[in-house]
Amino acid sequence: MDREISGLSSMATRPVLAELAEHIRNVHGIPVEFEAAGGVEIARRVREGAASDVLVLAEGALEKLVAEGYVLGDTVRPLWVSRVVAAVPEGAPVPALDSEADLRAALVAARGIAYSTGPSGTALVDLIARLGLASALGDRLVQAPPGVPAGTLLTSGHADLAFQQHSELMDLQGVTVVGRLPGDTAISSVFGGGVMTASRRRERAGEVLDLFGSEAASRIARARGMSTPGT
Repeated sequence: MDREISGLSSMATRPVLAELAEHIRNVHGIPVEFEAAGGVEIARRVREGAASDVLVLAEGALEKLVAEGYVLGDTVRPLWVSRVVAAVPEGAPVPALDSEADLRAALVAARGIAYSTGPSGTALVDLIARLGLASALGDRLVQAPPGVPAGTLLTSGHADLAFQQHSELMDLQGVTVVGRLPGDTAISSVFGGGVMTASRRRERAGEVLDLFGSEAASRIARARGMSTPGT
Protein backbone atom coordinates (compact mmCIF):
# COMPACT_ATOMS: atom_id res chain seq x y z
CA MET A 1 0.00 0.00 0.00
CA ASP A 2 1.03 3.61 -0.50
CA ARG A 3 2.32 5.76 2.29
CA GLU A 4 -0.45 7.36 4.30
CA ILE A 5 -1.93 10.67 3.20
CA SER A 6 -2.61 12.82 6.24
CA GLY A 7 -5.19 15.55 6.51
CA LEU A 8 -6.49 18.24 8.82
CA SER A 9 -10.09 19.41 9.02
CA SER A 10 -12.62 21.27 11.11
CA MET A 11 -15.17 19.35 13.17
CA ALA A 12 -18.08 19.91 10.78
CA THR A 13 -16.57 17.64 8.12
CA ARG A 14 -15.16 15.03 10.52
CA PRO A 15 -17.96 12.45 10.06
CA VAL A 16 -17.82 12.72 6.26
CA LEU A 17 -14.04 12.47 6.13
CA ALA A 18 -13.87 9.51 8.51
CA GLU A 19 -16.23 7.47 6.35
CA LEU A 20 -14.67 8.72 3.13
CA ALA A 21 -11.15 7.86 4.29
CA GLU A 22 -12.27 4.30 5.00
CA HIS A 23 -13.89 4.09 1.56
CA ILE A 24 -10.73 5.34 -0.20
CA ARG A 25 -8.57 2.91 1.76
CA ASN A 26 -10.79 -0.08 0.99
CA VAL A 27 -11.70 0.69 -2.62
CA HIS A 28 -8.66 2.56 -3.93
CA GLY A 29 -5.91 1.24 -1.67
CA ILE A 30 -4.80 4.66 -0.54
CA PRO A 31 -4.43 5.02 3.24
CA VAL A 32 -5.88 8.34 4.38
CA GLU A 33 -6.10 9.64 7.94
CA PHE A 34 -7.67 12.94 9.01
CA GLU A 35 -7.36 14.75 12.30
CA ALA A 36 -10.18 17.13 13.21
CA ALA A 37 -10.46 20.05 15.61
CA GLY A 38 -12.22 23.40 15.70
CA GLY A 39 -11.60 25.38 12.52
CA VAL A 40 -9.87 28.19 14.41
CA GLU A 41 -7.59 25.66 16.09
CA ILE A 42 -6.74 23.95 12.80
CA ALA A 43 -5.85 27.28 11.16
CA ARG A 44 -3.61 28.07 14.13
CA ARG A 45 -1.83 24.73 13.83
CA VAL A 46 -1.25 25.25 10.12
CA ARG A 47 0.28 28.67 10.74
CA GLU A 48 2.49 27.15 13.40
CA GLY A 49 3.89 24.61 10.97
CA ALA A 50 1.65 21.54 11.27
CA ALA A 51 2.79 18.96 8.72
CA SER A 52 0.00 17.46 6.64
CA ASP A 53 -0.95 16.74 3.02
CA VAL A 54 -4.57 17.85 2.66
CA LEU A 55 -6.55 20.58 4.39
CA VAL A 56 -10.37 20.79 4.53
CA LEU A 57 -11.87 23.96 6.00
CA ALA A 58 -14.62 26.50 5.43
CA GLU A 59 -13.87 28.42 2.25
CA GLY A 60 -13.12 31.72 3.94
CA ALA A 61 -10.53 30.20 6.27
CA LEU A 62 -9.05 28.18 3.41
CA GLU A 63 -8.71 31.28 1.22
CA LYS A 64 -6.76 33.07 3.94
CA LEU A 65 -4.32 30.20 4.24
CA VAL A 66 -3.87 30.14 0.46
CA ALA A 67 -3.07 33.87 0.54
CA GLU A 68 -0.54 33.25 3.32
CA GLY A 69 1.18 30.51 1.33
CA TYR A 70 0.19 27.47 3.39
CA VAL A 71 -2.08 25.89 0.76
CA LEU A 72 -1.47 25.53 -2.99
CA GLY A 73 -4.08 27.77 -4.59
CA ASP A 74 -4.34 25.81 -7.85
CA THR A 75 -5.40 22.69 -5.92
CA VAL A 76 -8.27 24.24 -3.99
CA ARG A 77 -11.77 23.04 -4.82
CA PRO A 78 -15.22 23.38 -3.21
CA LEU A 79 -16.37 20.10 -1.71
CA TRP A 80 -19.53 20.23 0.37
CA VAL A 81 -22.20 22.61 1.60
CA SER A 82 -23.17 22.34 5.25
CA ARG A 83 -26.33 23.97 6.56
CA VAL A 84 -26.97 25.16 10.09
CA VAL A 85 -29.88 23.57 11.93
CA ALA A 86 -31.62 24.23 15.21
CA ALA A 87 -31.81 21.58 17.92
CA VAL A 88 -33.42 21.10 21.34
CA PRO A 89 -32.88 18.60 24.16
CA GLU A 90 -34.45 15.22 23.50
CA GLY A 91 -37.98 15.14 24.90
CA ALA A 92 -38.36 18.93 24.94
CA PRO A 93 -41.14 20.63 22.96
CA VAL A 94 -40.08 21.11 19.33
CA PRO A 95 -40.64 24.68 18.14
CA ALA A 96 -41.96 25.45 14.67
CA LEU A 97 -39.39 26.77 12.21
CA ASP A 98 -41.56 27.41 9.17
CA SER A 99 -41.08 31.17 9.03
CA GLU A 100 -38.92 34.00 10.31
CA ALA A 101 -41.65 34.73 12.86
CA ASP A 102 -41.33 31.14 14.14
CA LEU A 103 -37.57 31.54 14.50
CA ARG A 104 -38.00 34.82 16.38
CA ALA A 105 -40.47 33.18 18.74
CA ALA A 106 -38.13 30.24 19.39
CA LEU A 107 -35.19 32.56 20.10
CA VAL A 108 -37.17 34.81 22.44
CA ALA A 109 -38.59 31.83 24.34
CA ALA A 110 -35.21 30.15 24.85
CA ARG A 111 -33.51 30.50 28.24
CA GLY A 112 -30.11 29.65 26.78
CA ILE A 113 -29.02 29.64 23.13
CA ALA A 114 -25.93 27.60 22.25
CA TYR A 115 -23.80 28.34 19.21
CA SER A 116 -20.39 27.34 17.93
CA THR A 117 -17.12 29.00 17.16
CA GLY A 118 -16.19 29.46 13.53
CA PRO A 119 -18.22 30.70 10.55
CA SER A 120 -21.59 29.25 11.55
CA GLY A 121 -21.43 30.79 15.01
CA THR A 122 -20.42 34.17 13.62
CA ALA A 123 -23.26 33.99 11.10
CA LEU A 124 -25.77 33.19 13.85
CA VAL A 125 -24.69 36.17 15.96
CA ASP A 126 -24.96 38.38 12.86
CA LEU A 127 -28.43 36.99 12.13
CA ILE A 128 -29.63 37.72 15.67
CA ALA A 129 -28.38 41.29 15.25
CA ARG A 130 -30.16 41.58 11.88
CA LEU A 131 -33.38 40.39 13.51
CA GLY A 132 -33.03 43.18 16.07
CA LEU A 133 -32.69 40.73 18.98
CA ALA A 134 -29.06 41.28 19.98
CA SER A 135 -29.85 43.32 23.10
CA ALA A 136 -32.70 41.09 24.19
CA LEU A 137 -30.76 37.84 23.79
CA GLY A 138 -27.20 38.93 24.56
CA ASP A 139 -26.95 37.39 28.02
CA ARG A 140 -28.63 34.18 26.85
CA LEU A 141 -26.08 33.37 24.15
CA VAL A 142 -23.69 30.58 25.16
CA GLN A 143 -20.74 29.80 22.92
CA ALA A 144 -19.38 26.26 22.96
CA PRO A 145 -15.59 25.93 23.30
CA PRO A 146 -13.66 25.33 20.05
CA GLY A 147 -14.12 21.76 18.82
CA VAL A 148 -17.04 21.07 21.18
CA PRO A 149 -20.48 20.50 19.59
CA ALA A 150 -22.99 23.16 20.60
CA GLY A 151 -25.45 20.34 21.18
CA THR A 152 -23.53 19.21 24.26
CA LEU A 153 -24.72 22.41 25.95
CA LEU A 154 -28.25 21.09 25.50
CA THR A 155 -27.50 17.79 27.21
CA SER A 156 -25.60 19.54 30.02
CA GLY A 157 -28.51 21.90 30.70
CA HIS A 158 -26.61 25.09 29.80
CA ALA A 159 -28.96 25.80 26.88
CA ASP A 160 -32.35 24.74 25.61
CA LEU A 161 -31.86 25.76 21.97
CA ALA A 162 -28.73 25.20 19.87
CA PHE A 163 -27.57 26.09 16.38
CA GLN A 164 -24.77 24.33 14.51
CA GLN A 165 -23.88 22.47 11.33
CA HIS A 166 -26.25 19.54 10.75
CA SER A 167 -23.36 17.06 10.54
CA GLU A 168 -22.28 17.93 14.09
CA LEU A 169 -25.73 17.60 15.64
CA MET A 170 -27.43 14.77 13.76
CA ASP A 171 -25.91 11.85 15.72
CA LEU A 172 -25.54 13.51 19.10
CA GLN A 173 -27.31 11.53 21.84
CA GLY A 174 -29.90 13.40 23.88
CA VAL A 175 -30.52 15.94 21.12
CA THR A 176 -33.45 16.41 18.71
CA VAL A 177 -32.72 18.24 15.46
CA VAL A 178 -35.59 20.64 14.68
CA GLY A 179 -34.51 21.57 11.15
CA ARG A 180 -32.93 24.23 9.00
CA LEU A 181 -33.49 27.91 9.53
CA PRO A 182 -36.33 29.24 7.36
CA GLY A 183 -36.18 31.40 4.26
CA ASP A 184 -33.76 34.31 4.27
CA THR A 185 -32.49 33.36 7.73
CA ALA A 186 -30.86 30.17 6.43
CA ILE A 187 -27.16 29.81 7.20
CA SER A 188 -24.81 27.62 5.21
CA SER A 189 -21.06 27.16 4.84
CA VAL A 190 -19.13 25.83 1.87
CA PHE A 191 -16.21 23.61 2.82
CA GLY A 192 -13.31 23.25 0.44
CA GLY A 193 -10.11 21.27 0.26
CA GLY A 194 -6.59 21.89 -0.95
CA VAL A 195 -3.13 20.40 -0.95
CA MET A 196 -0.85 21.90 1.66
CA THR A 197 2.34 23.56 0.52
CA ALA A 198 4.30 21.49 3.06
CA SER A 199 3.09 18.19 1.60
CA ARG A 200 5.80 15.85 0.34
CA ARG A 201 3.23 13.80 -1.57
CA ARG A 202 1.48 16.49 -3.55
CA GLU A 203 0.51 14.35 -6.52
CA ARG A 204 -1.03 11.63 -4.37
CA ALA A 205 -2.72 14.23 -2.17
CA GLY A 206 -4.25 15.72 -5.32
CA GLU A 207 -5.59 12.31 -6.28
CA VAL A 208 -7.24 12.03 -2.87
CA LEU A 209 -8.84 15.44 -3.37
CA ASP A 210 -10.19 14.26 -6.73
CA LEU A 211 -11.78 11.29 -4.96
CA PHE A 212 -13.43 13.71 -2.55
CA GLY A 213 -15.33 15.01 -5.57
CA SER A 214 -16.55 11.57 -6.67
CA GLU A 215 -20.14 10.36 -6.70
CA ALA A 216 -19.31 7.98 -3.85
CA ALA A 217 -18.10 10.93 -1.80
CA SER A 218 -21.30 12.84 -2.62
CA ARG A 219 -23.41 9.93 -1.36
CA ILE A 220 -21.44 9.80 1.88
CA ALA A 221 -21.77 13.58 2.32
CA ARG A 222 -25.54 13.48 1.79
CA ALA A 223 -25.88 10.73 4.38
CA ARG A 224 -23.97 12.94 6.81
CA GLY A 225 -26.23 15.97 6.35
CA MET A 226 -24.26 17.80 3.66
CA SER A 227 -24.71 18.44 -0.04
CA THR A 228 -22.47 19.19 -3.00
CA PRO A 229 -22.20 22.77 -4.30
CA GLY A 230 -24.95 23.60 -6.78
CA THR A 231 -27.38 20.96 -5.52
